Order: sequence, then structure tokens, then C-alpha cells
Amino acid sequence: MSQNLIQLNLSDEDYVAVDAALATLEQRLSGLIDMDASERRGLAKMGDKSEAFCRQTLRVMAQNPGIVPANVQLADAQADLKQLDALRERSARLRQLLGRCDDTELALGSDVMSTALEGYALLKVLGKGSGLEELRQGIGARFARQGGAAEREATSAG
Repeated sequence: MSQNLIQLNLSDEDYVAVDAALATLEQRLSGLIDMDASERRGLAKMGDKSEAFCRQTLRVMAQNPGIVPANVQLADAQADLKQLDALRERSARLRQLLGRCDDTELALGSDVMSTALEGYALLKVLGKGSGLEELRQGIGARFARQGGAAEREATSAG
């Protein structure tokens, strides 16, 4: 039984346009940073629960500038919060798009694998007398390393 989860028909021109859009994103978002795990661990994190606290505290500080010492960078924190809100909107859209890309890659690969397993099972049955046995054995080397589990899967797929 054949599987065809998706039929994706993007043209070369579509991929050129996507690459150009990605290049634009990379260029426009060149100010984004990349931290390693140790850098991330050392940072104070504003999670969901503390975000309301942070927003309210910045608002109170802005309403009462006389209590804010000069060395506290309130304007920078307010600008960071504005950028955080703007970036989050785009990040959410990118995550959704990336999730769809991941699912599409999985479906495309699964379609290919399903057909290949069907083809291999056909080669095992029909290839013996037609001079395809050597080709089937070469293809079947993939299964030899896995203790036969995948070959049993290919046989049951046919």
C-alpha cells in the first residue's frame, strides 16, 4: 500500500525567492546574538511569571523618575522591552513556519522511505529470476547492519 502524505511542488524559482527572503532576514536581523550554554546559564531569566513583575516595575520607575538613580539604565530596559515585544511576534511566526518545515521534511522522507521499502520488497520477490538479485543484495546492505529488523519491515510492507 503506497503512502503519499504530501505532494510538494515548489519550483526552482520558488527556492530562489525563499533563499533571497532568508538572506534578507539574516541581513535585517544581523543584530541578533548567539550565546553558548554557559553564557545562557549565567543570565537572569525573565520567565512567564516574572514578566508581569518586570513590566510593572519598569512602569513604576518611569512614573517616579526621582527614585531612579542615574546609574540605573531605565531607558535601555524600556527599549529592550519594546524590542522584546516586537521580536516575539516575528519569532512566533518563524517557529510556526519552522515547525511546518520540519513536519514537511518528515512527511517527504517518510513517503520516500515507504516507497523504497515497497520497492525493496518487490526486488526480493521478483528480482530473483530477472538478474536483479545482485542489485537487491547491494541495496539490502542497509539492513544487514541493523540485525534484520528493517528487512523484516520491508518484507511486511510488500
